[in-house]
Amino acid sequence: MKEHDFTAVIRRILADYFSVYSEPILEKSELLQYINIKTVSAGRGSKARGSFGNLYAIYVLVEDYLSRNFHESGDYRHAEGAKFTDLLRRQRELPFGAKLQNHALNHRMNKEFEKYFPTSKHVPILRDTQTGEYWINENLLIVEVYDGSEFNVAQTVIDIIDAYIEAKQGAFNSFIDDCERMQAVSKENPADVAAYLLSLLRPNVDARIFEIVSFAILKTYYGDISVYWGWSLDVIEEDFLVLYKTGRTNANDGGIDFVMRPLGRFFQVTETLDVRKYFLDIDKIQKYPVTFVIKSELSVDEIRAALQSQAEAQFSVQRIVDKYMSSIEEIINIPVLAERLGEIMNQEKLTDVLDEVIAHSKVEFNIQG
Repeated sequence: MKEHDFTAVIRRILADYFSVYSEPILEKSELLQYINIKTVSAGRGSKARGSFGNLYAIYVLVEDYLSRNFHESGDYRHAEGAKFTDLLRRQRELPFGAKLQNHALNHRMNKEFEKYFPTSKHVPILRDTQTGEYWINENLLIVEVYDGSEFNVAQTVIDIIDAYIEAKQGAFNSFIDDCERMQAVSKENPADVAAYLLSLLRPNVDARIFEIVSFAILKTYYGDISVYWGWSLDVIEEDFLVLYKTGRTNANDGGIDFVMRPLGRFFQVTETLDVRKYFLDIDKIQKYPVTFVIKSELSVDEIRAALQSQAEAQFSVQRIVDKYMSSIEEIINIPVLAERLGEIMNQEKLTDVLDEVIAHSKVEFNIQG
């Protein structure tokens, strides 16, 4: 089993419940080992990608199991399953869960578990597609150790995931504190502030933080650019460009991430170079031009060449390839964001970027104050 910082927390919780049996239980329990894999980001701070969807699928089903006292009654085999709508609602009530979709409950969690434990006899989530009922596989909750003793780990599963949530909330609170400290020194040490913001754009950073920081940089950058337009030649107005964020980050909701007024430009944030994802986004808006903000340090030319090559491999008609590629209005990668951040620093507007990062992070991570 792979060890990481949070593994010690898992061991401590198990020891509190099972004393000398805690290590044998961890060694035998595939479910606990899976949770250990999914909690690796707990000790890596706010910039590490969190893992909530699959963990929350386990959490709500085990919570239902405990709430109906099956860990003591032992009659789960004949129980009615939990309703999907109730489970999804409960997932979205949990911290960081507001925008979770149905994928983890329906297939994603089981598929990933199978990847890590290909020889396992059990899948974690059981469901009846006709009735919409779901069960946690009790075979994974009851662990038999070397001397034949059996232990139910349901409550420890809840406690471990709760501890992970607490660790991630603490990390994001620290992230906000760091941003607020940077606000205080932005005038005296702009280079340090710019370096800190650049560290939030690295390829290994949580996708939500990358989206928030890239939005903050682009909104501040475009805010100094104006256009002149009007309904007639006699009435021409000057308007500054304004970038709007259209919803929660990384929501997998099929929406467009940023919209610019008055030009009507669409922006989509992504971390993949899979051309199918780009073309799907373009198809959603009937091949309206889209600017892609890409979490990549490859050059713009390299990215465009990679997409062009994939497109030509996928489509045998050049006209179709050209139509899709012409819908990519602009590519903004990490070096472009860094260049625009440098211009913002020269204009002494780093505080504006930090203001946006803090405001949107508090909404995204449900941080009060």
